[in-house]
Amino acid sequence: MRIVDLMATSGPFISLEFFPPKEKDKWPDFFAEVDKLKVLAPMFVSVTYGAGGSTRDFTLEIVTRMKQELGLEPMAHLTCVGASKQSIGEYLTALQNASINNVLALRGDPPKGQETFVPDSEDFQHASDLVEFMAKEFPAMGAGVACYPEKHQEATSLADDIRFLKDKLDKGAQFAVCQLFFDNSHYFAFVDKCRDAGITQPIVPGILPVLGPNTLKRAVSLSGSSIPEGFIEALEAAEAKGGVEAAKDVGIAHARAQIEDLLTKGAPGVHLYTLNKAEACLRIMDGIKLG
Repeated sequence: MRIVDLMATSGPFISLEFFPPKEKDKWPDFFAEVDKLKVLAPMFVSVTYGAGGSTRDFTLEIVTRMKQELGLEPMAHLTCVGASKQSIGEYLTALQNASINNVLALRGDPPKGQETFVPDSEDFQHASDLVEFMAKEFPAMGAGVACYPEKHQEATSLADDIRFLKDKLDKGAQFAVCQLFFDNSHYFAFVDKCRDAGITQPIVPGILPVLGPNTLKRAVSLSGSSIPEGFIEALEAAEAKGGVEAAKDVGIAHARAQIEDLLTKGAPGVHLYTLNKAEACLRIMDGIKLG
């Protein structure tokens, strides 16, 4: 079923994001973590693949197993990296044959060792090109796209970034999933600006469980997200006094407070970037009511 149709008939929801291990011998542990999180009854689960499309075949196999063996509703990531009409068409056909009805369309990150994104095809230079192709060739496929409450690192301004988001949605995407953020005020201000720009589709906030100061620093370096005043200091102080578990407690409490605030103030749901760590996600969501 398309995710947008599920959203239309549901109250507040949780969705989960996983990244597949590069080595197949790690799959049993990976699927064990996924299975533990079924108790959260996620509306959908998204599955990434590596820079340069390095694990795209793994993503296809993993979302198929999630659908057929675990009864989850998967959303496979799809990027412009290494894309051609033939390869994208074959991938989407394989997804449909496996009863996978949803894709997250992304431009994608440059392959390892390459600083800037260089399109491999004139046909697929931006996520909007993927969305447009799907709307024409695979109209039954649900399409989500990414958005950036504090703007994409390469965007010249937030206003420009919102225009790009509107273009993706106007071309056929049905909802957007936010890059992670640690201050909810950025999300709500972003949604207001999107509505002012004529965007009406659901905008789902993305939350990352921070397991320690290093997790936070790495997330910020990759995403460009800002750090709330005192957050990293609290993580470092907890780690210095009580070790890794104490810092994890601080990070989990922050994510939980974010989610409770987002749902209370009307976010359609929350997309949790799991880091493939079930225990932290279960602690974050313990007692939070959905639906």
